[in-house]
Amino acid sequence: RRLTAVVAATPYIARRFMTVAPRSIVVANYPHLEELAPPAASVRRERAVCYVGGIMRTRGAFEMVRAVARVSGVRLLLAGQFEDAELERALRAEPGWAQVDYFGQIGRDEVRSVLARASAGVVTLLPMPSYLDALPIKMFEYMSAELPVIASDFPLWRDIVVRQACGVCVDPADPQAIAEAIRAIVDAPSRVQAMGRAGRAAVLEQYNWPQAERELLALYRALLP
Repeated sequence: RRLTAVVAATPYIARRFMTVAPRSIVVANYPHLEELAPPAASVRRERAVCYVGGIMRTRGAFEMVRAVARVSGVRLLLAGQFEDAELERALRAEPGWAQVDYFGQIGRDEVRSVLARASAGVVTLLPMPSYLDALPIKMFEYMSAELPVIASDFPLWRDIVVRQACGVCVDPADPQAIAEAIRAIVDAPSRVQAMGRAGRAAVLEQYNWPQAERELLALYRALLP
């Protein structure tokens, strides 16, 4: 059986369908350009990193909290819902929780505020099969907000983060490696600024929803009689 076309969320999924649908395109879940724009020049970033999203074991919740415990004076700005009550209790019992500012589930205006305060965004998901070839929107939202990214060292993510010079990639299962990345960024304001601007430029040029939308609409037009 063959398909006329396939719209995939990631390059990996598109490749999987190439044998039955040669016209396979990637329409990733990229951010809108202005929703998470950089903060005003007068806003001063704190000695803090942030994570906004579902708080889950497989998304590196323990490793993030244990990493900030190893960096004196750094805060983790944490927003989102816990996977379950047991995880929340366990994380609150971690020594590193004393360095966490937890906001709970927040709206988009509050997300902008959290991202404006931080000096880097953390997206250190563990190497689960469903994550290795994913394109997490939070990574691109950090970039859109002019935040350096501390990301899992997956080949697909490394190709983006290193090539765009917008952050660093680490072993997501190693709190010490995450801690060293945090320290190297938050203690270097010029690096925060350079990486942040590089990430924002990459979003403006490529990793944005208007660009993905154009590709999707072009496919629809090509398929119409």
